Parts: sequence; structure tokens; C-alpha cells
Amino acid sequence: MSYCFNPTCAHPKNLSSSQRCNSCGSPLLLRDRYQIIKRLGQGGFGATFVAVDEVLPGEPCCVIKQLRPSGTAPHILQMARDLFEREAKTLGKIGNHPHIPRLLDYFEEETQFYLVQEYISGATLQQEVKKTGFYSEAGVKQFLTEILPLLQYIHDLKVIHRDIKPANLIRRTQDARLVLIDFGAVKNQVSQIPPNQSGQTALTAYAIGTPGFAPPEQMAMRPVYSSDIYALGVTCIYLLTGKTPKDIPYNPTTGEMMWEQMVNMSGHLTTVLKKMLEVSIRNRYQSASDVLRAMGMEPYLDSLAKGLIVKTETDSRDKIQNRPENPGNLSSNPTSGSNDGVAQLAAAIRARRAKSPETSGLRAGRNQNKQLISKPSSAANSDLSGSQINRRLNSETLLKAYLKGRRDFACFNISLLNLEGADLSGTNFHSAQLRKTNLQGANLENTDFGRASLMQTNLRDANLTKAYLSHADLEGADLRGADLSYAYISQANLRGTNLCGANLTGAKVTDEQLALAKINWLTVRPNGKRGFL
Repeated sequence: MSYCFNPTCAHPKNLSSSQRCNSCGSPLLLRDRYQIIKRLGQGGFGATFVAVDEVLPGEPCCVIKQLRPSGTAPHILQMARDLFEREAKTLGKIGNHPHIPRLLDYFEEETQFYLVQEYISGATLQQEVKKTGFYSEAGVKQFLTEILPLLQYIHDLKVIHRDIKPANLIRRTQDARLVLIDFGAVKNQVSQIPPNQSGQTALTAYAIGTPGFAPPEQMAMRPVYSSDIYALGVTCIYLLTGKTPKDIPYNPTTGEMMWEQMVNMSGHLTTVLKKMLEVSIRNRYQSASDVLRAMGMEPYLDSLAKGLIVKTETDSRDKIQNRPENPGNLSSNPTSGSNDGVAQLAAAIRARRAKSPETSGLRAGRNQNKQLISKPSSAANSDLSGSQINRRLNSETLLKAYLKGRRDFACFNISLLNLEGADLSGTNFHSAQLRKTNLQGANLENTDFGRASLMQTNLRDANLTKAYLSHADLEGADLRGADLSYAYISQANLRGTNLCGANLTGAKVTDEQLALAKINWLTVRPNGKRGFL
């Protein structure tokens, strides 16, 4: 199939062997090299197509955006041209980033404007959710660790995307990494609108962005960098619930989305998302690095210039601040502070824990305890009744609760259990005790083991793809043959961990961590190569 580029053509579909359109007679080969094979979509300012480049060897696919404004008024046409020029300049400024489509060509032909980009094979997150279902909490954390550094990289270049949403994030087929597309709505800097006779310019005559994902200030044509943070927060809610903003009720007084009752996750991530979704710019996170810092993932910001991790640094202040023990009345987003402030914070945490008997001997925070106690809404929870101090589980009770839909076992004691071959994917084991537990061959995909104790745990041949293991204690654990592809292992203790034959493709882990573990020539390192470091 070959499509006609003529925007006024009544019947643009043609046979692939045709040289000219059978309907309007227009040439079907753009610039004597690009032939459209599929139409991807059409918006107010243009249409998007998949084309083949017949000039290059192998005739690779590319994406072509064609200027196609919804009106013919001069100011509409000028706005569309400016948007296209802005997108091309922005893509050129960003350069060759692994998570952004490359700009291949940009030209005007017969008063039509065309933008040619790298073709990204894969499904959007919107398509992914509709096909495979909602994300778990661990899945959302993994998503944020990948997209937040990219967002910070863009903002450091003085660029605001202004249209972050599930439909503009593609999971690339070849490596399962996320790619941010559609820079047609970008704003190159934060600035006040210069006054003129009408109080508007052609570019600001329309609010750019997607309603519901764009925050109030953006719809009022005054976007700031944290406008993208808000849109990213709305995207997380979609990933967790499958609901678009129009399907989520709003508080008529504050204008905030009322989403908390639709999800079941830890108090810590709930707090982070609420701050990302603050209607007030002043109360919202100001940068992507602030969000990562609040989540305890700040080391992932290293080497943003290339979008890859090359080293890991530990900020002791942030480690203390972001532990689950952090009392709710302390700030979750410190941006500055002295050593005295850190000491005061640590003392406050110790004093709070010493006064709280229900947290004695546990690594859990007060907020997480309250959440687990206050949500016995399902039959699964009735099976977990008993002491909230010890919170000890046996294998039968755990598996029965999981089958009934329970996914939150944060802070529980699950040590010494036999869970060989169990399916526990998407489960929250944050800060749980799993010492010497037998999880050989278990399905633990997208499971949250953040800050959990997994000392001497049997995880041989387990599926830990995209698992969250930040700050977990894996000393002496058996991970021979385990699949840890794209797992987040940053700052986990790997001393004596057996990783012989394990698959670490794309995993977030440093060479320093791996130097403490046992590996062999069958171990697949994060770069995809086998063997020793």
C-alpha cells in the first residue's frame, strides 16, 4: 500500500506499484526518496506517516510528519510552521539521545513542511496497558527510574516537552527501553508572554498539551518545567489504574484528582505522586531530580548527557531522608541542608522509633504500618489477621492471600519459608524479612524488594525481570541462573551473592557492586556481554 501526500486528496490509498495517485495525480514519492506505507495519525497541526527511504540501502523505515493545519487562516498557518520549526530545532539541540527519536531530515516542498525522524518499533504505554493490564507499584517505580533522568536531561537543555502522556511513550521492541516521542508541543524556555496589541501571539493563542495531563498553568499558556512533572504524575496514575484523567473524579474545591482510593500501594510512593500532582506550582516538585531524590533514586541521575549510568554516588543525607522510617511530619524532599540538619533528622527518626512499640524490631515505617492495618478490605486480608508486631506468615497463608488478590506484604516476616516455583509477580515485599527463604524458580517479575532482607535466600533460576531491589540486602543469596534483566539493583548489598549464570541485561547495578559478588563466564552483564568484569 502507498499513500498520497496531498492533504486534500479524497482517496489517498494506492497500490504499492503506483507512481502517481490514482485519485489526484500527485507523485507518490516525496522528494524522490520517501514512500508512505502507513498512516499513524492526524492532529490539528499535521499528519504522521510511516515511510520507507528508497535512497538508503535496505530501504529503512522512518516517520514523516507533514504540516497539516486545521484551518487556512494566516495566524493558524504561521503557528503550525513555528511549531514544526521549533520541534526540528529542539530535536537538533537534544542530539543523538538513546531515548529520543533522531531527526533525519527537515524540509519544505510546495508550501508543505515535512519532518523526518527515526522510526521506533514498539507499542505505546497506552497500548501496553490496554493489552497486558495495569502496572504494579514496582512497575511504576521502574518506569520512573527510566523516564525521570530523561526528563531532567531535556529540562537541562531549557526544553519543556508539554505533552507527556502514555501515548507519547513507546517501549522499543529491540531492548524494551522507553522512548519519548512527539516534540511538536515543546517550549524552548520558561518566559513571560510579551504583551502586544491583542495580548497574545500566534503561538500562545492556543493551549498546547493534552487536557487532563496538562496542569492548569500550562492550559493557561504559562508552562514551567514542573508542568512536565505533573503530566508524568498523571501518566503514573494511568499506568496504575488504566483510567484517563476524564474518568477520575476531581475535588471541586481544590481541582485535584481523587485517585488515592483507586490504587493499593505504599504510603511513600503515594506521597511522592501526590506531590507530583500538586495543582499549585509552588507545592509541586520543581525538577525530575527532586522526584528521584524523594524516591531514594538520586544516583540514577548520573551521566544524563548520554542517558546511561556510568557510576553511582551515595548521598547519605538522602539515604536517611528517604528511608521508610521517615516520620510523616518531616519533609520528604530536602534540597539543601548541613551536617547538623542531617544529625537532627537522624536523631528525630531514632527518637520516634524508640517511642513507637509497634515498630520495634521492624524496618517498616509508621505510614506503611497504618496502611496495612487500615485496609483489611478483602477476604485475603482476613487470612493475615493476628499480631501486627511480628506479622509472621507461613507459606500456605501467603500463597492463599496472593491468589485472593493481595499484593502488599511490605514489612512482613517471610523468612525460612518454602515458596519454590511460586508465582508472586507484582508483589510488594518492601522492607520485608526473607532470610533463607526458598524462592527457587519463582516468578518475581516487577516485584518490589526495596530495602528487604534477602540474606542467604535461594533465588536460583527465579524470574526477577524489572524487579526493584534498591537498598536490598542480598548478602550470600543464591541467584544462579536468575533472570535479573532490567532490574533496579542500585545500592543493594551484593557481598557474596552468587550471580553465576545470571542474566543482568539492562540491570541498574554498578561494577563496584558486581565486584563483591560471585560471577562466571556464563553471567550476562548489564551491557549484554558475558564473562568477568
